Amino acid sequence: MGKEIKLADYLINSFGENGIGHIFEVYGAANGDLIDAFTRTNKTKYISVMHEQAGGFAAEGYAKVAEKPGVAIATSGPGGQNFLTPIANCYYDSVPAIFLTGQVDSRFLRPTENIRQRGFQETPIAEIVAPVTKYSKMITDPNSIKYEFEKAIFYSMNGRPGPILLDLPMDVQKTKINPEELKGFNKEEFSNNYNFDLINEQIDSFLADLYKSERPCLLIGAGVRHAKGIEDLLEIQEKLKIPCFPTWNAFDIVASDNEYYGGRIGTYGGKGRNFGIQNSDLVLGIGTRVSGRLFGGNTKAFLRGAKTYLVDIDESMLHREVQEVPFDVNIYSDAKFFLSRLKEKINSKTLPDFTKWAERVKEWRDKYDPVRPEFFSQKNPTNPYVFMRMLSGEMKSNDIFLGDCGGNIVIAGHAFETKQGQRFITNNGNSPMGFSFPAAMGAFLAAYEKNPNGNQNTVCVIGDGGFNLNLQELQTIKNYNLGVKTFILNNHCYGITRQFQRTNFEGREEACGPKGYHPPDFIKIAKAYGIPTITINKNSEAKNKIRKVLDHKGPILCDVNCHDWDTYEPRVFGASPIEDMYPKLPREEFLSNMIIPPIKE
Repeated sequence: MGKEIKLADYLINSFGENGIGHIFEVYGAANGDLIDAFTRTNKTKYISVMHEQAGGFAAEGYAKVAEKPGVAIATSGPGGQNFLTPIANCYYDSVPAIFLTGQVDSRFLRPTENIRQRGFQETPIAEIVAPVTKYSKMITDPNSIKYEFEKAIFYSMNGRPGPILLDLPMDVQKTKINPEELKGFNKEEFSNNYNFDLINEQIDSFLADLYKSERPCLLIGAGVRHAKGIEDLLEIQEKLKIPCFPTWNAFDIVASDNEYYGGRIGTYGGKGRNFGIQNSDLVLGIGTRVSGRLFGGNTKAFLRGAKTYLVDIDESMLHREVQEVPFDVNIYSDAKFFLSRLKEKINSKTLPDFTKWAERVKEWRDKYDPVRPEFFSQKNPTNPYVFMRMLSGEMKSNDIFLGDCGGNIVIAGHAFETKQGQRFITNNGNSPMGFSFPAAMGAFLAAYEKNPNGNQNTVCVIGDGGFNLNLQELQTIKNYNLGVKTFILNNHCYGITRQFQRTNFEGREEACGPKGYHPPDFIKIAKAYGIPTITINKNSEAKNKIRKVLDHKGPILCDVNCHDWDTYEPRVFGASPIEDMYPKLPREEFLSNMIIPPIKE
């Protein structure tokens, strides 16, 4: 017979046994037993952050690098409520994460929903977050904890990954349990209903269309990484020799140095201005939900000349009636299984030669670079596109890049050129300001767990607006000496929204700077926290100072002065097809790039 232990001890120790080396928390009375449990295990550690939202973002950054669940703990009431945004982040970007919240003692819980609140800071957090979790539950039976823990780990990672929330009343945390006597989770309860014969038929159908195609391409999303299918994808690329376009969540799957990288696509399309994918006649999308950021406001214009196939693990995304851009053939499959079967089939075949088509796409990619030559001749302040291109040139192939939302991630999408092996991390589905700085803390710790003696850098790029939202985490960076290299793209305004206002509100600029918004002196703030600093004021000093930041041992913050810049181009306006981007090309040049008929004006 096993030894009885406190439920909180079992839970924290179990996370450690599952390889989760760091857990992010903010202390409160309602989670006190959970935090105290760390004193009785050496299998995992807590990281005290300054705000629960930042702890949730850190758990997301940890999960994306560790490729296992990130974990964060909050107290009851407002503590758990501060988890809502990071939980939504993980839900929309398919990130495995487990959020634990303390709850008032069971005897103080409201007996009916007609009563708003009985216990101090009582909140029905499991119900509040239910729409943005795979599973959320208040644990009322201590003897169910083994089942619920194992279920949380399994659910967060399997199928389409996502977040779990477990709410633990204080008396439940204290209860003594015997883990050996408790029922665990049976993985057979969770099963897919893939039709493997149908998947094979659909692969055969794609290959038949491939033989008839002249301009095929692949469209790759983050699901390929979730399924651990990157190696298979690269082998398939090498065999097919066709252009491959990453979604914004897959810049580090199909890297910029990939031989068949076709450029970046969407409403803020980068290299290639979307000509490659829009001229395709056969498109195979794998592990992407094909969001509006890819096709813009004109759904009928997207891939209009192509036969389209889509592979997804989320069966609900494969019904044509709910797809904004209906795909011709929808394949319900794990990306890994699909890629491995496709690889087997093409390895036994002699394939068509698509060399001329691949070369044409590369010509568009290289000709239409958003980082224009005149940007480099700008005297001052720093041109953010030049800075971002230089930063990508200085970072190593094993480094980790984390970008925030808004204008800075548009610039990164346009200008940062990834290397195979790098991680390029942001949050695109929820896209909250202030994400990348605390996420970088989690990413740094996950990388450290994998290789304590590694020489990779964890680099955070964030706008001045976003940095204001979580700058208190400078204290966490300092407390734990987390060697995050932070660059603030400081244009002294909410650039992306100010550009939006000029387009949609007759040029009126409200609450985005200088009216209504004035960022502080971040150098002074960082120094107050004891963080080393550096500034970049012009293009000519950018490269050397970037190198100094990256070579610095320990945390450092760099303020990149790009005052008043808010010109994010190229981009799509309104209902224009995505290949017809602003600034518009001369009509003759535009037509010369269109193989399929353009949309009539």
